[in-house]
Amino acid sequence: MSKKVIFIDSVHPILKERLEKMGFQCDWMIDLKPTEIEEIIDNYEGAVIRSKFKFDAKMLEKASQLKWIARSGAGMENIDLVAAKKLNIQCFNSPEGNRDAVAEHCIGLLLSLFNHLSRGDQEVRQGLWLREKNRGIELKGKTIGLIGYGFMGQALAQRLQGFGVTILAHDKYKEGFGTDQVKEVSLSELQANSDVISIHLPYTEETHYYVDEQFIANCKKPFYLINTARGKSLKTSALVSGLAAKKVLGACLDVSEFESLSFENLNKEELPQAFQDLIASDKVILSPHVAGWTVESYEKLSSYLANKILDNY
Repeated sequence: MSKKVIFIDSVHPILKERLEKMGFQCDWMIDLKPTEIEEIIDNYEGAVIRSKFKFDAKMLEKASQLKWIARSGAGMENIDLVAAKKLNIQCFNSPEGNRDAVAEHCIGLLLSLFNHLSRGDQEVRQGLWLREKNRGIELKGKTIGLIGYGFMGQALAQRLQGFGVTILAHDKYKEGFGTDQVKEVSLSELQANSDVISIHLPYTEETHYYVDEQFIANCKKPFYLINTARGKSLKTSALVSGLAAKKVLGACLDVSEFESLSFENLNKEELPQAFQDLIASDKVILSPHVAGWTVESYEKLSSYLANKILDNY
């Protein structure tokens, strides 16, 4: 049987092209429903996905020929990694592909929030010239705390170094990564000293509502929050309460607790008051889960995946 790969989600065509050059038969099946994929998945030894499709234990058991799954992106929460390991199915992701995009987006969000760029733009368009109201603050001299020091956290730290800030980083699963530019700290030390806290965590049971009321209460001074990781790592109602109490001074959010599984839309019928409060606040800047979504990252995500898959053949 020829080496067959099913593309369940759309990705940059460079991945398909490179696999075909290596002798794979690549079937573009991005419009199939999960029930339809269930019926044919046992014909494939490779599968390419993004976010919309979930490889749970039941689906993996049906994939009797599957040797690998390639996830275009960083997060792996839509794959049952424990079940995959038991079945000797390799799982690849490509956080290297969008780390630069995410880091740059974090900087853009933060500078926009600090300098009221979104509000100022709208006011000028309405004929308002409110200079004092839009007086900004500077990044220089601030202490930035990074929670999670993988590809995304490291890329942001690299870009922050030119701003004259102090960079703290905490990672529960790493140690010995501190440098002259980045101080490795405990979570409590980060919460005690950070003016800005940026979340760079994968979504797991452990990180569900990682930032909640208690997390905010444990921070020793008012701070700004950035979340470009996963929406459900932040409890929205806790953020709204923190903003109201001025314990949180502002927030930059590229992700929402109320996104659909595929990250393609918000669940409009289920948006609670907490989200309505967020969108009404001029202390919050929002973007639609596009931090890693650049022209360059689109190709790089597929290129890194191709490298990893082909290294195993």
